[in-house]
Amino acid sequence: VGSAGAKDSEIMEWARQNSCVVLTHDLDFGALLAASGADRPSVLQIRALDPMPSEIAPLVLDALRQFEPELTTGALVSVDAKRSRARILPLVR
Repeated sequence: VGSAGAKDSEIMEWARQNSCVVLTHDLDFGALLAASGADRPSVLQIRALDPMPSEIAPLVLDALRQFEPELTTGALVSVDAKRSRARILPLVR
């Protein structure tokens, strides 16, 4: 959605305002979320060597099913081939 050149912060703000989940391969979104202390938007970050849709689709679909309640209420979900985990927002140390 939006410009391919949009800043990460603009994407996060748009997702927050529109109750969307950010799906990304870029770890910067998780860092932005942690730094903000916000409880929205949820971020689903894919950690894979090959981020092509044909390769990550099963991982993404499984994570969406497994973590739907967390993503709905606010979470950072990290997914890789071996495991998936969710951290509830806001992220605190």
